[in-house]
Amino acid sequence: MSTTTRTPKAPDTRGPVRKLLTSFGFQIIAALVLGIAAGLIARNLGATAEAPNGLSATLDTIGSSYVTLLRAAVIPLIFSAIVASISNLRRVQNAARLAGQTLLWFAITAFVSVLIGIALGLIIQPGSRAGEGLQEGDPYTVGTWWNFLTGLIPQNFLGLAVSTSPGAADGTFSSSVNFNVLQIIVIAVAVGIAALKAGKKAEPFLAFTESLLKVIQRVLWWIIRIAPLGTFGLIGAAVVKYGWEKLASLGWFAIAIYIGLALVLFVVYPVIVRTNGLSIRQYFSGVWPAVQLAFVSRSSIGTLPLTERVTERNLGVPRSYASFAVPLGATTKMDGCAAIYPAIAAIFVAQFFGIQLEWWQYIMIVVVSVVGSAATAGTTGAIVMLTLTLSTLGLPLAGVGLLIAIDPILDMGRTAVNVAGQALVPAIVAKREGILDEELYNAPRKGLPFADDSDDSDDDAPEADAATGRQPVTTS
Repeated sequence: MSTTTRTPKAPDTRGPVRKLLTSFGFQIIAALVLGIAAGLIARNLGATAEAPNGLSATLDTIGSSYVTLLRAAVIPLIFSAIVASISNLRRVQNAARLAGQTLLWFAITAFVSVLIGIALGLIIQPGSRAGEGLQEGDPYTVGTWWNFLTGLIPQNFLGLAVSTSPGAADGTFSSSVNFNVLQIIVIAVAVGIAALKAGKKAEPFLAFTESLLKVIQRVLWWIIRIAPLGTFGLIGAAVVKYGWEKLASLGWFAIAIYIGLALVLFVVYPVIVRTNGLSIRQYFSGVWPAVQLAFVSRSSIGTLPLTERVTERNLGVPRSYASFAVPLGATTKMDGCAAIYPAIAAIFVAQFFGIQLEWWQYIMIVVVSVVGSAATAGTTGAIVMLTLTLSTLGLPLAGVGLLIAIDPILDMGRTAVNVAGQALVPAIVAKREGILDEELYNAPRKGLPFADDSDDSDDDAPEADAATGRQPVTTS
């Protein structure tokens, strides 16, 4: 008979200063502070979004390069993660029940979040308090239910689209290649289900997909390691581009959004954790590395590997279930982008244009937020979700342009809440179904969240516990 016991890892001999400097959280916070300082220096030297100087251009290059690295890995990550997560259901008992419970809790948290957003919009009245001289931007994407539904139909196997537009006055043309994330999700789901139906003949394909996912995640670990550098450039460039004056005209709107995000993250989620018999402190200490990266990257998909890792190793969710629930959440669970934000933003637009919303329109805000969150698809920004909400309510789409100026500032908080919820639901469902490793959940948090552990190189080897620093040993 085989049992699994855990033996302590060798003691950490690093001094307190070295521990602080190598802390992922400290590095992110330090990069935020230094980035803000660099951005302010660049602005004081005369840099603007229209007329950058050397410092601001450097910050922008660093930040945009980091985002480009993340996006480069997003497409293969989405495909391999979803196919692998669906295939992993064959290893889980009561897979249908787990999937149903996961979707149910996604809907419950979205419902509570959108109610908070509606309440804050009515109490704070951000649209009535908007400053004068508000400039309208260009809503580069517009969402409608019809476009959303037709957009689900893949144009090709890669979900690839090429657009060509005229360039300068010399008559040249420029082309750009874009991936439709929703179409890639549809393709991946179809392939994953087909592989399950194919049975043993699909085993080599599923093994290859799981190996591909491991390779892509390894590349993403390297990208995550340089997140502090990306943070420095992104925050510095944002300060130069938007400054603090942009918040003046939309100050109450930004305040309402962040109050809503804070209520969900620090009130709603802890209440759910406590009512299910889990430690609030352990939840936050476990999920915080992923929340920090989400705040900086503004991408649930880009944060997916770290979210899945902390869900398994810090929160104690079995890998067979987490590898299904977390990728699903990264593409459909958006309490920040798809619930709080569109609710407050829709009320802001109605108040700004002097439109009185009817009771049924508030109900539609709830329905759109709970049902239509897949429209955000885990990518940066929530403009599609907002335009989808406004078009459903019959509100002016011009209101979207009013809010674009500060969208990156809001998107950081929205994505952080999204990711916190994407780790929360699998932990709650696992606890309720009796499959949560509560010893691991309650263990002390030690080590880097993306340390190179043995199970990344060999799934059959005993797992090194990144959260606790303990190495499992199998004995007879």
